[in-house]
Amino acid sequence: MSSFREALATQRWDDHRYYHHSRINQSLHFFSAVSFLYAYAEAFKDPAVSALIGWLFAMVSRQAGHFFFEPKGYDEANDATHEYKEEIKVGYNLRRKVVLIAIWALSPLPLLWDPTFFGLFHATAGRPDYLREVGTLWLAVGIGGLLFRTVQLFVIRDLQTGLVWITKILTDPFHDVKLYCTAPFHLLRGELLDPSIGEHRA
Repeated sequence: MSSFREALATQRWDDHRYYHHSRINQSLHFFSAVSFLYAYAEAFKDPAVSALIGWLFAMVSRQAGHFFFEPKGYDEANDATHEYKEEIKVGYNLRRKVVLIAIWALSPLPLLWDPTFFGLFHATAGRPDYLREVGTLWLAVGIGGLLFRTVQLFVIRDLQTGLVWITKILTDPFHDVKLYCTAPFHLLRGELLDPSIGEHRA
């Protein structure tokens, strides 16, 4: 069990130090984490609405931080190139995220041709039903994306790496609220990059 906790701490630290230099990215992660926590609570009442919140608010803000605001040049703090970080990324690197986001964005399109999604749903009665069906599809995409990468890690790495990663992903909202709650205040003071990352370099 201690080995699992140590591996989880390592994945969390690597994720922070390699991929969260930008205070804008950190602030968006804070917003994303709060949105995910709300989506988690909503999941007990309405999983489809939970998925809509999770993708439209939590995931969009989270990935916007990575794609548009995180530095892509040489990482002086960690003595690593962007290409190296992309290669060693345990979870979804930017290339894999593009594939996942494309699947997410395109998944509702079949509903325009067949409102029952090939017999999976009842015929929609209007916009609310359509949105609920989109939410259900996005819930399936989210769960599928988690399970796909976890099983892939079982194969290319080992069982513990996959289990640690999915545990990290599911608990990231709780961790990120604590880790990035002060990022908006640093950003308002004009601090665009987190100076503490380089201070803790091994």
